[in-house]
Amino acid sequence: MPSVTSCEVCASACSDLRLRDGSRLARCTRCSHVMRTLDDCPARHRSLAYGGDPGLDRIRLGLTLKVLRGVAADGVSRVFELGYGAGQLLRAFLDNGVQVSGCDPDQLGSHVDPEVVAHGDLRRAVVEEVPTAGVDADLVYGVHVIEHVQDPVLALRNCHDLLRPGGRLALMTPAADSWSLRFFSQSWWLLEDPTHVRFFTARSMRRALQDAGFEDVTVTRLLLDNLTMEGASTVRAVSPRERPQGVLANRSTRWISTAAIPFAVLLRILAPRWRPTMLVTARRPR
Repeated sequence: MPSVTSCEVCASACSDLRLRDGSRLARCTRCSHVMRTLDDCPARHRSLAYGGDPGLDRIRLGLTLKVLRGVAADGVSRVFELGYGAGQLLRAFLDNGVQVSGCDPDQLGSHVDPEVVAHGDLRRAVVEEVPTAGVDADLVYGVHVIEHVQDPVLALRNCHDLLRPGGRLALMTPAADSWSLRFFSQSWWLLEDPTHVRFFTARSMRRALQDAGFEDVTVTRLLLDNLTMEGASTVRAVSPRERPQGVLANRSTRWISTAAIPFAVLLRILAPRWRPTMLVTARRPR
């Protein structure tokens, strides 16, 4: 039996999702939502929450901003970011005349953009504990945040309350129903982060958002997010040695991951279910 016996989304029973190295995840028998404890599925080779690369992160930032502007294509005047980090995304919105706000527990000790500090409404809190009164955002977004929180049900309810009626939520998060998890098993790069404690499926995300009061829930699978996943996962599979800073801390791994991007994109075009990230959008009812 798994250590986690019931689903945090729909309360149904869970069964083991066994990985090739003998570790295991808990998977809901109804909505396929996946939960993880480090006792059952340790990160093994990484001890930090962040294990990326600054150069690759700049590319990812630009791609993410393009996705969010697509979600907000009809225009927004107020945004709220879940886990704003160093504030780069908020700065981009601020430079376009948008009122910016957000919450972050400062888990990574990031130096926040001074313009965002000066002009934004920043709240040092986790999503579940952030005060929601008086925000009324047109867009609330979280980029790889919901897989980290301790209480996703409360977090999504707070997202609902941060929005004005008719406002939109956008979440980017790893997909538990990605074929890449099945293929790479314990070497899947997204298991390297020890703070990734859950992975939604399209079904479990729809259920969670509807239960939180949202409507018009859509799920799409992103072609150009987590572009280093294939290369990093392959290195983890071929050389499963200890890497406390994460696999991408190694220069040769970064070169391998970058060189693999064209092949990764082609694979994702041919097999959309392989894509490791889903974009979820929803609306607070008017």
